Amino acid sequence: MIFLPVFFRARFWSLARGLAGIALLVAAPALLAQNAQSTAAQKTVKAVKTAKSSQGSKAAKVEKSEKPSQPKKVLKREKAARTAQVVNTPQPAKSAKGVKPVRHSAGQNKDGQAETRLLEVYRLVSIGQARAALDKAQSLVNDHPNFQLAQLVYGDLLMKRVKAVKTLGDVPPDLALLRSNNLQELRAESRLRTNAVIQRPLAGTMPAQFLSLSPRNKHAIAVDVSKARLYLFENAGNGLKLLADYYVSVGKAGTGKLIEGDQRTPLGVYFVTSNLDPNILKDLYGTGALPVNYPNALDVRRGKTGGGIWLHGTPADQFTRAPLATDGCVAIANPDLDRIIRTVEIRTTPVLIAQTLNWVLPPSLETDRLAFAGVLQAWARAKSEVNPALITPFYASDFSADEKTLAALAERQRPTQKPGAARAVQLSDVSFMRWTDEAEFMIATFGEVVAGVKGGKTIRQYWQRRSGQWQIIYEAVVG
Repeated sequence: MIFLPVFFRARFWSLARGLAGIALLVAAPALLAQNAQSTAAQKTVKAVKTAKSSQGSKAAKVEKSEKPSQPKKVLKREKAARTAQVVNTPQPAKSAKGVKPVRHSAGQNKDGQAETRLLEVYRLVSIGQARAALDKAQSLVNDHPNFQLAQLVYGDLLMKRVKAVKTLGDVPPDLALLRSNNLQELRAESRLRTNAVIQRPLAGTMPAQFLSLSPRNKHAIAVDVSKARLYLFENAGNGLKLLADYYVSVGKAGTGKLIEGDQRTPLGVYFVTSNLDPNILKDLYGTGALPVNYPNALDVRRGKTGGGIWLHGTPADQFTRAPLATDGCVAIANPDLDRIIRTVEIRTTPVLIAQTLNWVLPPSLETDRLAFAGVLQAWARAKSEVNPALITPFYASDFSADEKTLAALAERQRPTQKPGAARAVQLSDVSFMRWTDEAEFMIATFGEVVAGVKGGKTIRQYWQRRSGQWQIIYEAVVG
C-alpha cells in the first residue's frame, strides 16, 4: 500500500528516468547468494577500505560537510559501523524440518509499510538527501533483514559515500556475472515498485471488469500482472473504494495457464473458495493461503487443466519474491497477505487476474450495466412462464451444466401444472462481472427464489456474447 503524497510523483518521474544515474545500487553481495556471502562481503569491505585510503582527506571533508557538527572520530566510527552492517546483515534463522520459523509480529510488519519506507528512501535520493536516505535505509533493513531489495539499496548508499556508483547492482564484474539473475530480478522489482507510484490509477476509478457487484460482495481483489500489483477494494455501496495495493509475484512462465504444471498464472474471474489453516502449510506459503476456483467453468470448457492456484505469502527468508517466481500462484508479502485475510470473505470475494487492468470511472459503465441487467431480468421473466419455447433462446446450443444439455434443460422446464400456470422467479443480490479475451463473457451470480418453492438458492451463470446476443453457456447452483 502506498501512502506517499501526490506531490512526490514528480520526483519519481525523474527517478525513473535516471535510476542508473542516481546510482542506487552497489549491493551488499551477501544479498545476491547465500553461498557467496563470505567472498562478497570481503570484497565490499576491501572496496570501502581501499576507497577510504585513496580518498584520504577528501573523503573526510565530504563526511564533514554532510554533518559538520560531528567530530572526525565519531564520523569514522559511524562509517565503520555502516560497513559492518553490510557484512553482518542478520539472516532469518533456518527452521527445523517440518517446523515453521517464528516470524516477527512487531508494529513494523503492518501491511504496505515496508514498501512505503523503501520508496521514501528513493525519494530522498532523488532530491539529493543521501545521508537521510542512508539512515532510513538502515532502519528499514534492521526491521526487515529479509527484504533483499532494501538491503541492495542500503549497500549502494553505503558505497556511494566513498565512490561513485554507476548502476543499480554495480557489484564487482565476477560477482555480477555469477549472480546476474538475482540482480536482474531485483532491478525488475525495483522498477515495478517505482512504476506503481508513477502510474497510479486515477482517484475514483475502478477496473471495468467489475461491472456490477451486489452488497454480498463486500470486497473484491484485482491483480494487474503487467504491474505486478494486487488491488484490494471495498464495495462501499456507491462503488468500489480502493483500500490498498501491493507488489506481487506470479508464475515463473508468466500468465495464461493451460495445463497442470506449466508454471503459469491463470487469467480470468475467480472467487476465493477457502482460507487455509497456516499451521498446516509449508514455510514456502508464508503466513496463509486463499485458494481460488481455478479452473472455473469457462476454463474447463476450454480444456484447461491443473489446480491449486492460491493467493499466499512468502517464506521466512524472503520478504517478497521475484516478479516471476511461483508455480502459478500469486505470492505476496506476509504482512500484506495478513491484511487481505483479515478483510475478505470466502465464496463471495471475486478475484480478477488480468494482464492489464482497464481503469474507468463508474458512470462510464452505466450503459453496459443496465443493458445486461435487462437481459438477466428478461431471463427471469421467461423462466417464470414455465415454457420451454420462452426460456431456451437464452441458452447457447452448446450449453452444458454438470453434463446436462440444452435438451435436458428444456425437459426440466416443461410445466407440471396446468398450461399457462406461472411461478414467479425473483432475483436478489445480483452481481455480474465482464471478462474479455478472444470472446466476451459475463459471469453472473444471484439468489433465486421461485414462488411456491421453499427456500432459495444461489446460481452462477456464464454468458457469452454471440452475434450481438448474450447466451448462457453454463450455469450451476453454488449455494
